Amino acid sequence: MTDATAVDEAPARPATVDLAREYESSGVAQVLRELDAELIGLAPVKQRIRETAALLLVDRARRDMGLAHETPTLHMSFTGNPGTGKTTVALKMAGLLHRLGYVRKGHLVSVTRDDLVGQYIGHTAPKTKEVLKKAMGGVLFIDEAYYLYKPDNERDYGQEAIEILLQVMENNRDDLVVIMAGYADRMDRFFSANPGFRSRIAHHIEFPDYSDDELLRIAETMLANQHYALDPAGRQAMADYIAQRRTQPHFANARSIRNALDRARLRQANRLFETATGPLDAAALSTITEPDIRASRVFRGGLDVDRAAQG
Repeated sequence: MTDATAVDEAPARPATVDLAREYESSGVAQVLRELDAELIGLAPVKQRIRETAALLLVDRARRDMGLAHETPTLHMSFTGNPGTGKTTVALKMAGLLHRLGYVRKGHLVSVTRDDLVGQYIGHTAPKTKEVLKKAMGGVLFIDEAYYLYKPDNERDYGQEAIEILLQVMENNRDDLVVIMAGYADRMDRFFSANPGFRSRIAHHIEFPDYSDDELLRIAETMLANQHYALDPAGRQAMADYIAQRRTQPHFANARSIRNALDRARLRQANRLFETATGPLDAAALSTITEPDIRASRVFRGGLDVDRAAQG
């Protein structure tokens, strides 16, 4: 085959692009619809995800047309309090990037410091490299990333993990996206102490706390997914619980609500065992009432601590 023949058989570049059609056919629209359906609130986060999707769609269109392009830097920072949906959004982002062809597999590997940093010499590099190997072709989500850096401990091996991460983020950015997450103030200090990360992360997305009304909707959605419901008095009690609980230490947004509902279901089960005098129907087994909520220590001036929210 001559060079001329090879040129003649090269696929023609499209002259135009219908971005609306690409938006639907790529599956991006479906991912964003799922994000809207599964996550209550978070309007600024959803807007940033849409903007990122638009950037990637245009970049792909330019590539298909043969225009000059450079793979955008897609490493991200998610900042916000616990329980604001950062892990869920990271999972959706992995799916979006896969649909657009920016990662090969579209899976999410979620880790913390303990998964990357060893406790003795020679242990950190193999641990970090093994995690990176599992994450290649997808998204690596590092929760509370600032714990990698402990400058006050000269025997700490976090710096070794940081150096490996920085190298891979630069050299493999066409096959791996790293999302670092944590409290905003701690992440700022972490980036200040490790400027290599800041220069490699182009997208900084802040996750706001949920409002009281959003938390109540989240509570009802969580219960509905388990085929439970609040009766009217129980719903008001839950609204009062949310208003008081969020003023206490260690409040973790949706995570604290989930823990509160687990305890309410426990109280409901005990109430039914102690008070039922005959057969119970499905409604009785599935209804959370006011006493199930107001038995919380929050209404007695106590501290309702979620152990999972203290990290």
